[in-house]
Amino acid sequence: MVNKPQEIKMMANEDEQDFISKSEIKREMDALQALGNQLVKLSPTELAKIPLSESLADAIALAHKIKNKHEALRRQLQYIGKLMRHEDPEPIQAALDKLANKHQEATREFHQIEIFRDQVIAEGDEAISGLIEQYPQLERQKLRQLARQANKELKSAKPPKAAREIFKYLREMILEA
Repeated sequence: MVNKPQEIKMMANEDEQDFISKSEIKREMDALQALGNQLVKLSPTELAKIPLSESLADAIALAHKIKNKHEALRRQLQYIGKLMRHEDPEPIQAALDKLANKHQEATREFHQIEIFRDQVIAEGDEAISGLIEQYPQLERQKLRQLARQANKELKSAKPPKAAREIFKYLREMILEA
């Protein structure tokens, strides 16, 4: 039986789709090993927040114990990379990203409180009313008093003690509520 040229092309395309180069396989393995290295660098409390198989968690715990023995640690990291091949890296990477994102989120919250403080000082009662609608646990009278003090300090060119107190109060009441 003679194959038609169209059939030969289709068979060649199927073979090309399944083919993965050695370089691609090595890049994937290096990426998994790098992910394993990131896991080893985490503290035990951070590691507890990441979904790991029991064998991978044990391997990471052993890597923590032998961190001062260079060659043993290198071999253990390679073993962790090998174990990572049998893991789904997406949930692990998502958990690592979430841990890294906590710092950025804290910075964003810090900047938001600074904006609230500046609005309270500049706009007075309007800004205070808006904040109290968002955060009912805030005390209107305390914010008004601190805003008046901050404005007096601005006019007399004194250090911004009241502005710092507004920031501290907002941080305590908003973030820790």
